[in-house]
Amino acid sequence: MTLYDQIGGEPAVRAAVEQFYARLLADPMIGPFFENTDRTRLKAHQFAFLSQALGGPQRYSGAAMSRAHARLRIEQRHFDAVVAHLAETLRELGVSQQLVAQAMQAIAPLASQIVNASGAASA
Repeated sequence: MTLYDQIGGEPAVRAAVEQFYARLLADPMIGPFFENTDRTRLKAHQFAFLSQALGGPQRYSGAAMSRAHARLRIEQRHFDAVVAHLAETLRELGVSQQLVAQAMQAIAPLASQIVNASGAASA
């Protein structure tokens, strides 16, 4: 059984995406990254991305991670905050700590493709 199935499949991933973005938009450090973005499109890409990353049947067909984030100055602290929001979202939805840890292991390697700035520059 895939991690996608273990956390509840499509309904769980869709709920996670909605809660995840509510958390991101409320975060003063992360929210500004989403100004002037098509959030409906972004959520659709995030749903497909998370589904694929968790072993689900949906496939992410958007831009490569490095290209999708190239115009943003994303530091490791930003990436870490987003990952923490995702982990907390999954926990709030009742996903076990073991499955949350597995999900984070699947996502952690993406830092090398997403983080593109260093130092204390603001978002």
